[in-house]
Parts: sequence; structure tokens; C-alpha cells
Amino acid sequence: MDKFIDACKQVVKANEKYVTPHGTGAAKVGGNYAGSMLPHKLANEEGYSDCIYLDPATHTKIEEAGAANFFGITKDNKFITPDSPSILPSITRNSLLTVARDYLGMEAIEGEILMDDIDKFTEVGACGTAVVVAPIGSIYYKGKEHIFHSKEEAGPVITKLYETLYGIQFGDIEAPEGCIVKVK
Repeated sequence: MDKFIDACKQVVKANEKYVTPHGTGAAKVGGNYAGSMLPHKLANEEGYSDCIYLDPATHTKIEEAGAANFFGITKDNKFITPDSPSILPSITRNSLLTVARDYLGMEAIEGEILMDDIDKFTEVGACGTAVVVAPIGSIYYKGKEHIFHSKEEAGPVITKLYETLYGIQFGDIEAPEGCIVKVK
């Protein structure tokens, strides 16, 4: 592990003028998002911001929200995000699992989220490199609009998740051990 960290430091130093303070999505493969372009366009034409993607086998389980990871906050203080082999690994998603569990004292779960059970959530959101954390105000499903907290503003838990993650990234809140390596 020490050799790996050292190698990373050397790469950062050699490319210092090109390194941004935090992720911008620029290093992601564009093809990862190609499949979402047409559904996104069709959703916009219908007056929606984006789409919720369901599992390919049963079309009953939530997988992603647009080109980002999905998560929900339950009435009993659980942070739940889908667990599926078709979801790209996400540092932001993993970071939010840690923030929810270790900083906010929530039960953090990677598991199945059935679309028919979305009313169990008080807040839902999307997360990823570019979006960081974004609240989802409502989801239209089976002829009904399901509203979470508010259509105009982020709920208190999503706000706290964002503020805590942001605070860790900018050094205002102590990071978990081994999360940040200083390059001098």
C-alpha cells in the first residue's frame, strides 16, 4: 500500500498544474453515459428532469437516477442505496455510506429498493462525481406523483449529508483515517 500511495503522490506532483481540487467527472468514460441520453431527452420532453432506471431482469428494483447513483432516507433514519452489479462503483456513493453511518449515526444499507416501495422514503437523492449530492423532489410513478420532503428544497438529512461530505473534502471536518493523503 505504501508503494501505491507513493506512486500516486509522484503522479500528482508531476501533473500538478492539471489536477483539480476535487473530481469533475472528466476522467470518466463517456460511453458510461451514452445509454442514458435518449431516455433523458424523452423524460425532458415529457416535462421531467430525468429518469429512474430499474433493474433489467424484473424492472421492479431501482438501480440509478439518471447518470448518478440513487439513495433514499427512510422515516426510521436509514440511508439506503441500491446494490447491483450493473451500477458503476462510485467514490461519492461509498463516501455517503460512510458519512451516513460514521458521522450522522444512521444505518447505512446497500440493498434492494423496490420501485413500489418508494413511499417509505422521506427524502431521496442522486449522488456522483459531478452532482455530488442532489435532492430529488418528486418521482412520477404509476400515475402518481410521489413527493419527498419538498419539490423546492433539499431535506434536512440530504443537506447534512452534503455539508458533512463537503466539510471533509475541504478539511473543515476531520476525515476518516486513510481517506486523505497530503501531497507536499
